[in-house]
Amino acid sequence: MAKQKKYVLTPAQERKQKDGKKKVSVKQRLQALRYLPRFFTMIWETNPGMALGNAALRLVKSLLPVIMLYVGKLIIDEIIMLAAAPAASRDLQWLYTLIGIELAMAVVSDLLNRGIGLLDSLLGDLFANRTSVLIMQHAASLDLEQFENPVFYDKLERARRQTASRTALMSQVLSMVQDLITIGSLAVGLIIYYPWLIVLLIIAVIPAFLGENYFNERNYSLIFSWTPERRELDYLRYSGASDQTAKEVKSFGLNNFLTQRFKALSDGFYLANRKLAIRRSIWGSLFALLGTAGYYTAYVFIVVQTVGGAITLGTLTFLAGSFGRLKGLLESLLNRFSRMADSALYLSDYFDFFDLKPNIVRPEAYLPFPEKITTGFEFQNVSFKYPNAEKYVIQDVSFVLHPAEKLALVGENGAGKTTLVKLLARLYDPTEGQILLEGQDLKRYDPAQLRQEIGIIFQDYVRFQFTAAENIAVGRIEAQEDQTRIEDAAHRSLADKVIEKLPEKYAQRVGRRFDNGVELSGGEWQKIALGRAYMRDAQLLILDEPTAALDARSEHEVFVRFAELTKGKMAVLISHRFSTVRMADRILVLENGRLLEAGSHQELLAAGGKYAELFSLQAEGYR
Repeated sequence: MAKQKKYVLTPAQERKQKDGKKKVSVKQRLQALRYLPRFFTMIWETNPGMALGNAALRLVKSLLPVIMLYVGKLIIDEIIMLAAAPAASRDLQWLYTLIGIELAMAVVSDLLNRGIGLLDSLLGDLFANRTSVLIMQHAASLDLEQFENPVFYDKLERARRQTASRTALMSQVLSMVQDLITIGSLAVGLIIYYPWLIVLLIIAVIPAFLGENYFNERNYSLIFSWTPERRELDYLRYSGASDQTAKEVKSFGLNNFLTQRFKALSDGFYLANRKLAIRRSIWGSLFALLGTAGYYTAYVFIVVQTVGGAITLGTLTFLAGSFGRLKGLLESLLNRFSRMADSALYLSDYFDFFDLKPNIVRPEAYLPFPEKITTGFEFQNVSFKYPNAEKYVIQDVSFVLHPAEKLALVGENGAGKTTLVKLLARLYDPTEGQILLEGQDLKRYDPAQLRQEIGIIFQDYVRFQFTAAENIAVGRIEAQEDQTRIEDAAHRSLADKVIEKLPEKYAQRVGRRFDNGVELSGGEWQKIALGRAYMRDAQLLILDEPTAALDARSEHEVFVRFAELTKGKMAVLISHRFSTVRMADRILVLENGRLLEAGSHQELLAAGGKYAELFSLQAEGYR
């Protein structure tokens, strides 16, 4: 067995492994904060009651630390005073009251923490669910050509990854506000006694803040620059362990190739991340030492003042506790601000996706879709090429699809047949020329209404892991509860014979991805997919290679049924099988995106052109 070639990183990926930096300026990071109001508006809209309750609990929690420290000071001072007094004159009532107050605040603090954690968790889950729905809804509104753009997929991937993690930003911002209130209350105590301790504190924590800020920016840059590779890692992970790919992986021995490729990419990202993590750890340790030195400088000063009698032991406890808490809170605050600024950068990626707008939209003054098409569709000198592509897929094509006409598209692979029907369904707009419906430009109609009147089944139809009934109902999902309509569509497509064999009939989940699922053959899936076209009950039916997985007998039966059921309706067929094509009223022959020939089966055979050549080649294969 030949040894498989080891997958290696590309030069660009190797450069990313070494530094992987998309430089982000301080200005860009601060500008990203402008997304916070929009972000919190979304949180508020998710559940106003929980959002308000969370904020109220945090406000109360922010005031407790300074009160508890001050009560602790009073307790210590009271204990020292009582210890110095004669035993007979000691009154412990105030001491017990103070201890009771401190106990009550400790209990309240714990309850507040649990309440805040609960609301954070619940609100975070609701927000993650809501944003996932919004991503799905917005993605559905975008144009098909955007999904065929790698840059769009990078934006979509970053938006998906931000869905759950952005809930942490909510906690960061709210915790920062909470810490600011606590810091303000603690700082008052220090200022009353020794204001210069605040200056020492700031000097001690600033280096740590700058260091954390620097490494957060580097971490964002690394993750941003590796977005395409991380998408590829997800794809390789799926390809290496999926029911959809298992046959090919086993048959072609692809396991080593896929795992080596995954390992090379994942190791590349790991090495780039490891280098950054080590540097961050080293510098973080040094900055932490500096902060600790600042704390103990202040602590020694307070101790000396206490020994000298300038302040009481209770005041020492209060000041030392305040300084320690302030140091921790200030470090936490600055780090939170740094992380918040970087989270806002990720947030900009999230909203960048939502700022993408489709080009194919309903015009303000749109035409109502005709209840019955009387003149048909007309292509006038239509050309099309994909964005950023030089080659035209469709070039100067003109023809008319008449009412009640069955039109077949014939041509070799890459001739532009599928692109043509996508233009007809307005999944794309022509690059040049125009498509008319009832003499009006197709762009003047609402695209949603247009697609409601077109039943289209592509060769690469989706095998939804739903029930058999739901798989057919997707053709007209708003009628999913109409069992009679579903069964009628199944009967028309011959899927009813498939479904009758299933253990739970129409309620049977099909596909092996979930428990109790039943897998279907390719031909059985295709009949289910054809049922969607009949479920649509549209004025125009488009079938793109609809019988590729069917045997000859089933194919003939499907198309005899199709011819009967589409009488009085427009239909477009794409097929490589001439036994199917010859049933059409008219045939268009495409070559390299151009319309080469047009006519009936007999007319094209008599012309002796490309169609006759292709027909003869296929007929030769059956002799």
